[in-house]
Amino acid sequence: MLKRIYSSNANGDMEDFFPVRPECQELVPKTRFKPKVGKTLSERRWNAAFDKDGHLDIAGVLRRIQRGGIHPSIKGVVWEFLLGCYDPNSTSEERGALRAKRREQYASWKEECKKMAPIVGSGKFVMSPIVNDDGKPIEDNGMELADSDADSDKKVTQWKQSLHQIGLDVVRTDRSLVYYENEANQAKLWDVLAIYTWVDDDIGYVQGMNDICSPMVILLEEEADAFWCFEHAMRRVV
Repeated sequence: MLKRIYSSNANGDMEDFFPVRPECQELVPKTRFKPKVGKTLSERRWNAAFDKDGHLDIAGVLRRIQRGGIHPSIKGVVWEFLLGCYDPNSTSEERGALRAKRREQYASWKEECKKMAPIVGSGKFVMSPIVNDDGKPIEDNGMELADSDADSDKKVTQWKQSLHQIGLDVVRTDRSLVYYENEANQAKLWDVLAIYTWVDDDIGYVQGMNDICSPMVILLEEEADAFWCFEHAMRRVV
């Protein structure tokens, strides 16, 4: 699942897993991950931690993480358990069913958001306000809106007003990484944050969420999985 993002060499340099843009090389501190033989949680050790039904020996996994950390190539799938997305005592079949249900729920929320702001899921995002304080569309922002009339729903208006701030933060996120040179990857981060903001309207969007969400988007190829990992992370910080 992670092969599109990661490559490795014998040195285990972090920059091999999270490539840095050439012009930013001197600005980014050199961080090297050196696997500790017999201590680091490797892909092989991770797979061996599951029994035939898929139950995870979480105690053994945590001991290994404490001794030698997690190899970058499996961080995404490990974090799903560490953040509570999945119960270590669940079976592979149970987790598969839960993953499918969550992906379906995310797709439903995304479609709901897309009806209000068609740019959601388009591979692009906004950095300029799209509605004013009255919920009336701002015509010169270059973005098509679902409705040309002012929106009277306060929740919808507040959500639309947050979208440009999310966009401004997205372009500031991990700018040294090659990953975010691709606008589609920036849009993936924007989509996850926009949909989370719609779902959890009690909190809405707060600056800094982009930095929490970014690792999940990079580590988990499936957007819905990144969303749920972020959602569980937010449960621990709010």
